[in-house]
Amino acid sequence: MRKFLTRYSLAIAVLGFVLSGCSTKPRSQKTGMTYNDKTNGGFQMFKKTHPAPGPGLVAIEGGTFVMGGSLDQDVQYDYTFNKIRVPISSFYMDETEVANQDWLDYLHWIVINFPTDREYYYNELPDTLVWRKPLSANEPYVNNYLRHPSFQDYPVVGVSWEQANDYCDWRTDRMNENILRETGRLVDWKTASNDGKKVPTLKKGEPFNTDIYLNGQTKGNGINGKNMMTDLSPTAKVGANGKAVRPVRLEDGILRQEGYRLPTEAEWEYAALGLISPNGDENTQEGKIYPWKGMGVRSPKKSTQGLILANFKRGMGDYMGVAGALNDKADITAPVRSYEPNDFGLYNMAGNVNEWTADTYRNLTYEDFDGLNPFRGNQYTDKRLADPTKGLLAKDKYGRPILDPSKTAKKQTWAELTASKASTTAATPNTGTSTTTPSTTTNTGNKYAASLEGKPYTPDLRGYNDTVNNVLYGRTTLINDRSKVYKGGSWNDMAYWLNPSTRRFMDQGDASAEVGFRCAMTNVGAAEINPNGKTHIPVKNPPKYVPR
Repeated sequence: MRKFLTRYSLAIAVLGFVLSGCSTKPRSQKTGMTYNDKTNGGFQMFKKTHPAPGPGLVAIEGGTFVMGGSLDQDVQYDYTFNKIRVPISSFYMDETEVANQDWLDYLHWIVINFPTDREYYYNELPDTLVWRKPLSANEPYVNNYLRHPSFQDYPVVGVSWEQANDYCDWRTDRMNENILRETGRLVDWKTASNDGKKVPTLKKGEPFNTDIYLNGQTKGNGINGKNMMTDLSPTAKVGANGKAVRPVRLEDGILRQEGYRLPTEAEWEYAALGLISPNGDENTQEGKIYPWKGMGVRSPKKSTQGLILANFKRGMGDYMGVAGALNDKADITAPVRSYEPNDFGLYNMAGNVNEWTADTYRNLTYEDFDGLNPFRGNQYTDKRLADPTKGLLAKDKYGRPILDPSKTAKKQTWAELTASKASTTAATPNTGTSTTTPSTTTNTGNKYAASLEGKPYTPDLRGYNDTVNNVLYGRTTLINDRSKVYKGGSWNDMAYWLNPSTRRFMDQGDASAEVGFRCAMTNVGAAEINPNGKTHIPVKNPPKYVPR
């Protein structure tokens, strides 16, 4: 009995030691003050996390590769395929192309939140007339392809580059709103909708916006959820439940402010090639022609031998093979999960539909790249302040922050910031969409107005270090700052265009039955996506500090 009690007491002592160690609050490595302690001012330090990707995304671990290296011939003789080694940071990319059902969700949200705004709905409708060809009987696709349930898992087409970016912004807000509502940081869906009897919006009927929320402009009765974050600040106001609470901050690691976006051309090509070192020795297969292994377009596997590995046009007049033995099983597009994924787990990175990238097109882009994460197309903007003294952001009629071209390459002084507010008072915050209109003009309501063209340096860097003459557009060139890159090949392309290094361009406001898109998301934190089972030099913890 004595031995049992001794062991029991020892176990209790060890447990108490462990629990006491776990309850020790972290300290600042520079001041020695404890974090998460409301008695010393409420300085906070949050758990270091590697955030999970958003819904529908797979991780793409970054690395170096030769951009343009998979293309061994320039059949068009336009010299756009120079080879250059570039590094890509880790990121996330959609497992599949955005499908018709995904776009119908977007349209449904517009209808229920802005039922009287027909212009908003009309502007986000895909152009289904892209199916019309003068000498083809494609009229049934005009009415059926987007909306008929038979095509619900087919890639959405007829979407411009501008619409694709709008969808990315909308998707980011819906993802973050869902996280907050399902975790109780905002009022839950059932309560917000009165058990499905009304549209779940915020104050004054405004929909949720990530930037507005993170700026602290979305809180209060009827908005706060039951599981709000505890506010340790001594100036925080105590609520009716006797607790001081606050909205989620970016520092909490819960929301994703950058959110969904179009992948850059370099990211897209890197992800399509799927260059993963199989043995962990930095050896990869350079010179891959397609997203899959091998030199051909047919499957070498015994179970699927001879089947074509992507949806493309095999030859003139041959889109799918012969009746009774259809080869790629598709006359036009195919479901977004058709065929085998590449080594990163991405479907249809060759064929089915071409895909928009974020880049502005230039013939000699490869010669102008910067070192890390090459990209051409930066247009720097600032969120307009409605009241600089309170830090409140100006909103458009859809509850989104209004964007103005950046006025400087560095942080403005306080005097400059307050002065810039005075120069934008002529623009009415609630009479248009989120805009990039200069402060000296009125709000045109067009998010993609050509308001930044003609400024080749700052804040518009689409034509940085380039000699394109926009005056000659339509005469001697079809390239200007609105020309955007698309890649991947489509159901209506020959096998040459399935190579990830091939590139073409189209105006950002145009659409095609052969062009769709998928989204990407920036990875924050460590570049190594899956460190398990790999050798590492350990990261040491700082020495424990005890005040004396």
